Amino acid sequence: MIKVIHGDSKEILKTLNFTDKTIIVTDPPFNISYGYKTYKDKMPEQDYWKMLKDMFQNRKCVVIHYSEQLHRLSIELITAPTKTVSWVYNSNTAKQHREIAFYNIQPDFKQVGQAYKNPTDKRIAKRIEEGKTAKLYDWWNINQVKNVSKEKTEHPCQMPLEVMCNIIGILPKDAEIIEPFGGSGTTAEAIKIMNEKQNASRTGIIIEIDSLYVEIIKNRIKYIGF
Repeated sequence: MIKVIHGDSKEILKTLNFTDKTIIVTDPPFNISYGYKTYKDKMPEQDYWKMLKDMFQNRKCVVIHYSEQLHRLSIELITAPTKTVSWVYNSNTAKQHREIAFYNIQPDFKQVGQAYKNPTDKRIAKRIEEGKTAKLYDWWNINQVKNVSKEKTEHPCQMPLEVMCNIIGILPKDAEIIEPFGGSGTTAEAIKIMNEKQNASRTGIIIEIDSLYVEIIKNRIKYIGF
């Protein structure tokens, strides 16, 4: 089941029940004055880091951010990630990659396969003949969502579905996933897709402050229950 909640995640998270299966998965706003409709993406820096610290500290979480900010977040949380992944993309922006940090959880890369990089190797060729695939690598070359992308919605800063499917796919199959910044609903759609693909039973709570983006999420996943 995927539940969508319209409201401020800072308040809603206080009302939720966290268990050993709960994992926060999020691409948070970056506090750079991005043009969202409702959320004001320019908090005082101290308040911004306090918000993220309050959300993530002593919890299992997966955070997508620029590497410099993840270093800062790790300092705030007083813990290092158990695993990181580099997500790289070809763009006309100064930043060409983001990091995906897994805190207090060890992802299982064997749960998501991909093509071998050296298919001409005799041993690898034999594995391919047997229908095997390589486990997911920790370097993901995936384009950003652009205005011409088929998956593009009205949301101005949309996460690629392939990135989020990879993330969800390497998490426990019975995880209770919370997304504090629902955005365009990519996390919700990835949960739905990977549950079907992996015969998994992950649940999702998607929190979004903007009513327009809530409607985008609803239309995107066609969930049951609200």
